[in-house]
Amino acid sequence: MAQKKDVRLSDIAEKLGISTVTVSKAISNKDGVGEELRAQIIQLAKQMGYKTKPASDSNGNPTGNVGVIIPAKFFSPEVSFYWYLFTHLSTELLKRNFFTMMELVNTEDEACLTMPRLLTEKKVDGLIFLGQVGTAYIQKAAELTDNFILMDFYTKNPDYDCVVCDDFYNSYLITSYLIERGYKSLRFVGNFNATTSIRDRFMGFQKALYEHGISSDIEEIINDRNTDGLLLEKMELGEVAGSPQAFVCNCDLTASKVIAQLTAAGIKVPDNVSVTGYDNFLAPAEKTIPLTTVAVSPEKTAGLAADLIISKITGRDYIKGRHLVSGEIIERESVMRLSGQAR
Repeated sequence: MAQKKDVRLSDIAEKLGISTVTVSKAISNKDGVGEELRAQIIQLAKQMGYKTKPASDSNGNPTGNVGVIIPAKFFSPEVSFYWYLFTHLSTELLKRNFFTMMELVNTEDEACLTMPRLLTEKKVDGLIFLGQVGTAYIQKAAELTDNFILMDFYTKNPDYDCVVCDDFYNSYLITSYLIERGYKSLRFVGNFNATTSIRDRFMGFQKALYEHGISSDIEEIINDRNTDGLLLEKMELGEVAGSPQAFVCNCDLTASKVIAQLTAAGIKVPDNVSVTGYDNFLAPAEKTIPLTTVAVSPEKTAGLAADLIISKITGRDYIKGRHLVSGEIIERESVMRLSGQAR
């Protein structure tokens, strides 16, 4: 069987009846091409299976760099989990002979669809979006390069490759863990509209309640952050009465804030109420009791993301779509058995 011939710029130009130079400018996002024609060229290139070459430096060589784009709202001093993931990602990429460059995207740039300079100035061979950005922003980036993946979130577009934790199942497991220990009154803490991760964690929480005949309503979610993704100073935890009762938090940072708020109100954890987290990560500045939580290996997550983006950059075959990373429950002191013994 004859080997399939690679699609060339001239093949695309011939289909549209335009010059190869125009096609090259459109795909490279250079000036001199109208937006309507540019979109038409890019769409046809994708349909024909044209493979975008890696970015190159001034000498025409691949840069050897991978860009990591993080929304600034998730990179505040209080929300350092993404720095934690970024350091593991940098390590895993370096093991594979790629350097990492990071750029923060603020809310205004995201709203105006201002693309990262790492991309527009061709400083990197591929991009990893670490932390949820808007669909329109991703679509704009997709017009400029095929070499990108999403990390820690996903969209409904199946063409966007991503690496995410199995949030639905992990949350289902830790909620079931509580119910099997006798807890019947549970509340989920997280902003449902903030990220796909929190939504999936709530749905896993609901599934566990449903299977055990416990009622659950989305209106009962306790909000932990504002629309910018920053944690609230005080959460509406409601009346903590009756036993047993537990708060299932969408992350360890939220869990630590819940414990601090309960403690200030004279409510002891785990004596009066139990609390669980997610991520198995807290910044050193966060002081709280050892948390029962869901641990997801950052090395495994970062390694999978590194392999995925490098496969796209180098043109290697890979499994397209959503790549899930499983987790495990870590039992510590923030949950008490009904017998009164902390686990």
